[in-house]
Formats: sequence, structure tokens, C-alpha cells
Amino acid sequence: MRALLQTSLHGPAGLRLVTDAPVPVPGPGEVLIRVGAAGVNYADVMRSHGTYEGGPAAPFVAGLEAAGEVVAAGPHVTAVHVGDHVAGTGAGAFAEYMLLNAAALTPVPAGWTDEQALGLLLNWATALAALRPLGRVTAGETVLITAAAGAVGQAATRLAVHYGATVIAAASAGKHDLVRELGAAHVLDARTADVAAGTLRLTAGRGADLVLESAGGASFRAALAAARRVTGRVVVYGVAGGDATVSNRELNFTHPVHVIGLHLGILIDTAPDLYAALLTELSALRAAGVLTPGTPAVHPLADGPEVLAALQSRTTTGKLALRP
Repeated sequence: MRALLQTSLHGPAGLRLVTDAPVPVPGPGEVLIRVGAAGVNYADVMRSHGTYEGGPAAPFVAGLEAAGEVVAAGPHVTAVHVGDHVAGTGAGAFAEYMLLNAAALTPVPAGWTDEQALGLLLNWATALAALRPLGRVTAGETVLITAAAGAVGQAATRLAVHYGATVIAAASAGKHDLVRELGAAHVLDARTADVAAGTLRLTAGRGADLVLESAGGASFRAALAAARRVTGRVVVYGVAGGDATVSNRELNFTHPVHVIGLHLGILIDTAPDLYAALLTELSALRAAGVLTPGTPAVHPLADGPEVLAALQSRTTTGKLALRP
């Protein structure tokens, strides 16, 4: 099969299109899908550099998210059938075929294409988890969303507005109109503005009730300073800008806030009941018209190295996808 092979851990430039990759065989609890579209995420950039926690050694078939048609099922799979269209996450998505865990996928909604279903699990579920069960957002609160023009950031902006929050969006200058259209009440320039100072100004010095932090590095420090003292929550679900730390002394005296970590894969594995509740809520949001079919920018599989490089440079907006 055709696939994008990560031949070295030197970034997106290490990706190579091959035509002779073996088609995987589903084991117990797994299904094989013919990939209709594969989602591109910052985790793919990190894996290409070898900086993703627990990531594979090169060479490996890249990609973590896809939607497509089930063409085979392994033993003990009863709820998914050949011919179903499903979306999910797993290794080897940048290929014509990939394996998915049958217990951790979702049906492509009726009337949606495979590419429109990308992000249902990875992006929308992450945004919902950050806002609701972990972030505990309530109507009338103020939410600061970093990387608001990204796929998770856009979903989080729409959801926060739906749940009655006032959104402060941090994004680069060329993306401000986009996040305003999604419902952000205020926009701060993520590259040039002091996001913490801007948030304090917009909240009359109180700070944001909830901060969704995915940018990493200096952005994490700004998130701590932007959160409301004592009751403010900072949900961390990304490290794109590098590592950052906070000390127990800082949490005691300087930033007395709630810091909450989120990784969707760990949540799925360790809190399956919570994940099931997220999927139920996402279904209700689809029925209510809040969660609508995605409109990713779709590129040919062969363009994968350039697409990942653009994502790495932070010049993209919204969801990106590859079509095998």
C-alpha cells in the first residue's frame, strides 16, 4: 500500500512516500479501515522530531487520526461491521489502510463524508473535556483560549460560547477575524501582545476563570498569570512551544490556581466512563447543530511533508487532512 514513512527523526523532511508498505492485519479487538482521510495534528510534528512522549523510533508509518471504511475485523469485534464508516485514532494513519481499536472509535455521522468527520474524537473531544468535566466551565465565566485558531482552539471557542462563557481568544494577527466569527468576544495577538496583561485588563484585574493552554513554553507561564487567583483553572493539553514548569512555591504564593493536565489517549485508557460521557455529549451537540461537519483543508498524501512543515511553522488555521 501507499504510505508516508517517517524515515528519520529529523522533522517533516524525514517523511517519504512509499508504495510497498505492508497492509496491516487486524488482531483481537481491531478493525482494518480503508482510509478516506487522515487528520494532521501537532502530535505528528512532534513524533517526526522524536519529542512526543512514548513515540516510536524511526522508521514508522506516520499519522495518528483517520476516518474510513471498515474492510476487515479481527476476533471478538461484534459492534462494528465491514462496510461501516468510522473515525478514530491509532498508529499509521498516513496510509491507504490502518488499524483502529474497535472499542475507541466513533461512527461517521449519517450524511457526513470521512474528511468531515476528522476531528470528532481528537479535536472536539479534547476541547469538550477541557471545558466541561475538567475545566468545569459555567455560564457567565470568562475563558482564555490559547492557539484559538487551531483545530482544538476553534472547537473550544464554539463550545465555550455555546455554554454561555465569554471567550478571550489568543491568536496571531492574521487569524483574528476567524476567531471573532466563531464567537470570541475579545482577541489578543498571541505573537506580540502580553496575553496575561491583556486578560487582566479585559477582566478588570480578576483574571480568566478558565484558561485552555495548548501552546506550551512561555504561553504556559502567561496562562498561569492570566488565571484568576484561588478559583482559576488552567487546563494544559499541549506542549507545542516546548516544556515549561511551575514550582510548588509558585503555586503557593505567586500563582495559586488549579493546574489540570489533559491527554485524550490517557483519558480514554484510564477513564472510559468519562470518555463515554463525552461521546454522548458530542452526539447531543451534533443534534443541536453546535457541532457541524468539519471543513478541513485536504491535501494529497504525497504533500504530507509540506503540510506538516506548514503546521510546524504555525502558518495554518483549522483542521488539516491528507487523502491517500
